[in-house]
Order: sequence, then C-alpha cells, then structure tokens
Amino acid sequence: MIYRMLADLIVLLHLLFIIFALLGGSLVLWRRYMLFAHIPAAIWVVLVSFNSWVCPLTPLENTLRHLAGEQGYAGGFVEHYIIPIIYPVNLNFDVQVLLGIAATAINFIIYALVYYWYKLKQDR
Repeated sequence: MIYRMLADLIVLLHLLFIIFALLGGSLVLWRRYMLFAHIPAAIWVVLVSFNSWVCPLTPLENTLRHLAGEQGYAGGFVEHYIIPIIYPVNLNFDVQVLLGIAATAINFIIYALVYYWYKLKQDR
C-alpha cells in the first residue's frame, strides 16, 4: 500500500514539474528569484525531449509500482487521468521533439511577456 501511494506521489510530482517547466516563467512576475529555479527546469524538459532521455522519476515510479506488486497503471484517479497526460500513447522521438519545441516556444513567449512587463514597470 505504501509503495503504491509513493508511486502515485511521484506521478503527481512529475506532472507538477512538467507544468512548472512549461509555465513557471510566469512566477518570475511574482518573485524574481523563481527565474533561478525555472530556467534549469525548462532546460531539463527541453533536453529530455530533444534527446529522448528518460526522466529519473520514471524508473523510480516503476520501481515503487513493482514493489507494490503492480505491473501497470490499472485503476485509480492518478493512473486513469494523470498518467495519460504525462505518457501519451503515441509518444515517439518525433513527438518528443515537437513537445520540446513547444516547451521552448511557450517559455520564450512567457519570458518575452515578463521582460515587457518589467520594461513597462521601469518606464513609469
């Protein structure tokens, strides 16, 4: 039971990390120091996507599922709703590259808006 809960927690953390890597640049408007946490996260997601690497959270989750006596993602809210978002069915290298390009574009747009907002703030 504890291993399954830990595996579910890892999946949730994985999803939150992906969301942070994609949209965390907007937190720079709230606290400038978020830049130092977000930039490495965004770079990591792009590197994983472009190089077809496996995130270290994935083997950890699989190990915990194995220890829980599970083989897949059957049953439960996390497995049914969150895992398909993180692990799309048609995920291959081309899709990963497109996701990396999308992550780069999203972050470029967010940081352009952050820069523009700070510029407006300074001009006042």
